[in-house]
Formats: sequence, C-alpha cells, structure tokens
Amino acid sequence: MKNYKKLKTTTLFIILLSFINISSAANSIPFESTYEPMPQTNTLFKGANIYDGEGNEFLDTDLLIKDGKIIAIGKDLPASSEFTVVDAAGKWITPGIIDIHSHMGVYSAPGVTTSSDGNESTSPVTADVWAEHSIWVQDPQFALALKGGITSFHVLPGSANLIGGRGVTAKNVQRNTINSMKFPNAPHSLKMACGENPKRVYGNKSQAPSTRMGNIAGYRKSWIKAEAYLSRLDEYESKSEEAKELSYKPTRDLELETLAGVLRGEILIQNHCYRAEEMAMMIDIANEFDYKITAFHHAVEAYKVADLLAENNICAAMWADWGGFKHEAYDMVQANVAIVDQAKNGTGCAIVHSDDAVGIQHLNQEASKALSAGLRAGFKITKARAMKWITSNPAKAAGIFDQTGSLKVGKNADVVLWSKNPFSVYALAEKVYIDGAIAFDKEAGIEPSSDFDIGILNPNKNRIQE
Repeated sequence: MKNYKKLKTTTLFIILLSFINISSAANSIPFESTYEPMPQTNTLFKGANIYDGEGNEFLDTDLLIKDGKIIAIGKDLPASSEFTVVDAAGKWITPGIIDIHSHMGVYSAPGVTTSSDGNESTSPVTADVWAEHSIWVQDPQFALALKGGITSFHVLPGSANLIGGRGVTAKNVQRNTINSMKFPNAPHSLKMACGENPKRVYGNKSQAPSTRMGNIAGYRKSWIKAEAYLSRLDEYESKSEEAKELSYKPTRDLELETLAGVLRGEILIQNHCYRAEEMAMMIDIANEFDYKITAFHHAVEAYKVADLLAENNICAAMWADWGGFKHEAYDMVQANVAIVDQAKNGTGCAIVHSDDAVGIQHLNQEASKALSAGLRAGFKITKARAMKWITSNPAKAAGIFDQTGSLKVGKNADVVLWSKNPFSVYALAEKVYIDGAIAFDKEAGIEPSSDFDIGILNPNKNRIQE
C-alpha cells in the first residue's frame, strides 16, 4: 500500500512537471530570429562621395566600419593595421537599399504553380497565416537582389484577401532556414488590401465581398471581433495571480491574436490600396478602431491625398511609373512619388518599392526615374533627399530605422559601394556589406549561392563560406 502511494505521488509530480514545461513552451516566442552575421571585416573607405540616407551628401569623405557597426564618417580618418582600406575615390557610398514590398521566397523562381505560395485565397480574412511560413530560402532571386544593393527586404503575402496575413523583414543573406534570415527585433506587419483584388477573388466565388462596400464591411467586422478578443485578454491579464488560477484564459485564436497585435501597436499595417478615396476610408476605419496604418502600398493615387497622408504620418510605397494596367491604376502620374515627398512642407514619407522580382534588382534606377519626374514637375528635390525613398523611409515603414536605413554612427554597417552615382543608369554595386560583412564583391567574385544555384544552375560557382 505504501509503495502504491509513493508511485501515485511520483506519477502526479511527473504530470505536474510536464504541465509546467508545456506551459513554459507555450509562452515562448514562436519562430524567433536566430540570425547571426557573417564574419565581419573592419573597413576604412577612403575618399568616397556619400549619401547618408537622411538627406545629406558628403564629398571626398571617409567611412569607417568596425565590428559590424558604423563608427566614424569624416575627412582624413586615420588608418591602422586592423582595417582593410578600400580606395573609394570617385565612387559613391549609400546605405543598403531596403525594399518594403517584396514577394521573394513566397513567389520564388522558377515560377511554377507548386511554388505559388503568396495568397491563401480560401477566405477573405486570413490574419492567421504568416508569409515566412511560405518562404523558400533557396530562391535565386535573393542573390540577384543583393547585386542591386538590397541588404534587407520585407516579404508580404499577396493581395487576394481583405486581411492577408503577417509580413516579415529579412536580411539578404543566404541561409538554410528563414529564422536565421529574419531581421532581429523587427516587428511583423499585417497585409491588408483594398479595392479590386479581394472583391474580384471572392465575388467570383459567390462569396462576400463582391463590392467595395462589402470590403469595408468585412474589415469592420474583423476589427469588432478583434476588439472583443483583446478585451477578454486584457481582462484576464489584469487579474491577480490568485484570480487567474480560478479563471480561464481566453483560448488562443491565431487570426484574432494577429489582429489584437495590431490594436496593441505591436504589428504594423502595410495596406495595398490604389485609389485616393479608399485610402481616406481606410484611415477612417483606423481611427474608428484606434490602430495605425504604417504605409499604403502601390498608392497610385496618393498624390491626390498627399497632405492627408502626411497629416496622419502614413508613408506611401509607390512605383516610379507603373500605371494603366488595370482600372484602379489608370489615374497615375509620374510625379506621384515627388508629390507625396513634398506634401505638407516636405514632411511626406515617400518610398519607391518593387513588388517585382526584376524591379528589386535596380531600385536605385527606379528612384532615379521618380526623381526625374519630380524635377520635370518643378519640385526642387536633391539626389541626397531622393535616396531616402529607398533607404531610411522604407526602414521606418518596416520598423527597423533604429538599426539600419542610414549611415549614422552606431547603426548597422549595411553599406553599398557604387561604381558611379547610384542615380546613374550606368551605376553598378561593386561591394555590398551586411552588418559589416562582405556579402557581395563584384571584382573579387564573392557572391552568395543557394544550394539550388549550385546544384541546378551553375555547379562551378563559388559559394560564400560562413
């Protein structure tokens, strides 16, 4: 009998211990970044021309990076044996380019149906899905983007849904898992979509929404559910530890968990939206439910509401000259980016994005086209200011500006050395550094290769050894 009681007590202890471990695991952060930088090179760039990504230009200036960080910018910086010296005379240096709107990895190359993983078009609201869970890390497009100076990029789900799921920011490094590419401490985003796409996808399936008013009703219903869910969570969290033991914690709901993250300010809204009046309506919905829109994407008619966007501190991520390819994209003007940039006495937040596997390879040229259109329209915008459109502004929209997006002492050494002024069509990225590590060197033949590249495309290509 005593042995039985001892066995019973031991069993109960094991069960209790297992429960504690399960509870602990459930409270851990899922899919956390495991990113570690490549071997870093302490480097002194001598005599470069520099755009710092915050609107400033420095000519014949040195840049010093050490231990993955920018430590000095100035004239005649002293060299020492611990630094590799790069003669950058006559060349240009910029921050690493950031694309706020990419589908690399979720629409990977080669573009076959089995790798079309960007749209979970099974329901108008799929806030429970995460783009990172579709990313194929062997996508050859990453390396091609790197050659265009892309050091970080934000991957979004597609635009089939009213609410399409979470987006993720990644470092442009070749790794075998997405967690080891994820930008540390970068917030998730939530992709939403206005207008034609969701109503076409679901209207054709005899589902709601089939109209733009159906779109608006769908958003509002979702936020009402999210508010109720968040209220239950907050009520539970406000209880004492003793009271919590006597209460039931609200059951996890992946869809509502994401929406509640937006309402708490932890997840950033990236909103696909073309028309001016729809952007204004989305701002009204954000005000109704007290959340913040970070950026409107594509935003072909942003120029019509540029002041409204600036007043609400909302960025517009736009193409330089895409338009007319569908009805809601007809009313495009080439000065769109410049008009947004100059709104409210130059307080607007303009971004040039790609949304395209080829466009991401030359975002510097896309920014140059947008700048030229702005100058033709009579705006006095410098190249140094236009550099913000592909560096600091997308960094702000991705929630990583404290770490990257400009060349400032203490920030990550995400640096591109260009053969010419990057606004020239002839400019090439010669060297690309990510966290102070050489990720691409055109002259030395250093470039990343995925296992897919090596095994299928070019078995003789050298791969960066980490």
